[in-house]
Order: sequence, then structure tokens, then C-alpha cells
Amino acid sequence: MPVVAIGTDIVELARLRRVWERHPRRFLERHFVPGEIEYCLAKFDPIPSLAVRFAAKEAFQKCWPERLSWLEVWVEMQGRRPRLGFAPGLQRQIEEGGFRAHLSLSHEKHYALAVVLLERAEP
Repeated sequence: MPVVAIGTDIVELARLRRVWERHPRRFLERHFVPGEIEYCLAKFDPIPSLAVRFAAKEAFQKCWPERLSWLEVWVEMQGRRPRLGFAPGLQRQIEEGGFRAHLSLSHEKHYALAVVLLERAEP
């Protein structure tokens, strides 16, 4: 499968923490689907998990040719492995286009990073 695009994004944890502390409910509901919220809020410190998911959404947006809403793309876990989930309309476009998205996440003391690799099956 040839690579169509690579997207990457980095988020400063302190910046995201400030936004979250000002409007926690509104911030969560605007940017994350319920499964992401539940997963992150179960952590002792949810900020690294929220930040890396925020970065994943931005990284995918950099690969995709159309503008998306925050709730059309999310991160879900398959065991310990993260993968992207998509709203039904976007999932249909991905399948019809023969696309496959790969996701890598990382976070450390000050930053969260996501990389998305978008491939397309050859006809």
C-alpha cells in the first residue's frame, strides 16, 4: 500500500491543562467522544491522555483532504495498541477510498505527540 500522507502534531501539556481547567466540561464535550472522555478521566492525571488524543485528531486532519469536526475522529484502544476510530460517514469514505490509517502516540513530562500514516490500496 503506497503512503498517501503523514501527519504529526505535538501538544504542550501545560497549555492543554490551562484550557481544560478554565472550561473542563465544555472542552471535553467539544473535542472528545464519550469513550475517550471515560478512558482519560479514569487516569490519575488525565491531561497526558487527553493531549495525545488531541494531537492524534490534529495529525489525522493533516492527512485528510477535507475539514473534519473534532468528534469525527477518535482514539480507541485495542488492548495496549491505539487505533483511530471514525464517524460513520468518514468511515465510509475511508473504506470506499481504500485507505488505511496507522497511529503512533507518545507523551512525556511536557509534551504529547501523535503521528498518523495514511495508506491507500493500489487499484
